[in-house]
Amino acid sequence: MTLRLGIIGHPVAHSLSPAFQQAAFDASGIDARYERWDTPPAALADRIRSLRAPDVLGANVTIPHKEAVLPLLDELDPFARLVGAVNTIVGRDGRLSGWNTDGPGFLRALRDSAAFEPAGRRFLLVGAGGAARGIGFALARAGAAVIAVWNRTPERAEALVSDLRRAFPAATCEVQSSLARFRGFDAVVNCTSVGMEGSGTEGVLPFDPEETESHCLIADIVYKPELTPLLRAAEAAGRPVLGGLPMLIYQGALAFELWTGKPAPVEVMFAAARAALRASVRP
Repeated sequence: MTLRLGIIGHPVAHSLSPAFQQAAFDASGIDARYERWDTPPAALADRIRSLRAPDVLGANVTIPHKEAVLPLLDELDPFARLVGAVNTIVGRDGRLSGWNTDGPGFLRALRDSAAFEPAGRRFLLVGAGGAARGIGFALARAGAAVIAVWNRTPERAEALVSDLRRAFPAATCEVQSSLARFRGFDAVVNCTSVGMEGSGTEGVLPFDPEETESHCLIADIVYKPELTPLLRAAEAAGRPVLGGLPMLIYQGALAFELWTGKPAPVEVMFAAARAALRASVRP
């Protein structure tokens, strides 16, 4: 029996997950097909119900469903419950469990791709959506000294900071009132879609990396293009950088391991994702 998996979101045509996850299953000798499951909000409950079929291993979840899927699942991993968002669903014997691999994937990207240990460091998150929540909670759990959050809508930043303080009272969590003040941070992370291909903000910078200190790591969760406008500007300013592709691959690798119980072929996944990115570049 060929097993099935997919990515659930709306839209999902842009997703790289089918390219690198299918490559991982093929390289591991697992008979599975990873598909794009475009799912409008009104169809979400039916889509999640379909995951209970015996031939379905699970799914990834992306915008706008990471929070909406929670009440549709049978159980949540403690970290997913803490974050309040799910990006990976695992099916076992008709039961569905929800996991959040976004935050752990970002931590692995920090450590393995940027040689950056988060413990004791000061972070500024630009954006307060689902990605920022996963990253913020993972950083707090890893011992970050300060987590500041800026958002275009201040109330969302305040809500995330409040949740972080409640879960990690020993961490210093605060709302950043302005993107004109960057001094004192060891890393600034763009957790928005600004600069992403197809977002309507191509060429736009979410903030000016020259306003950061010279040692400050500039991280961007956007992976398409792999070298975003923000990363180009940061490199030109002499700042260390971390792109979004490692986070994407590492969160996907963790999902693969949850589904299969096997080690993820990470290098195969990176190669497949980069090949798909090159193929999507318009001449």
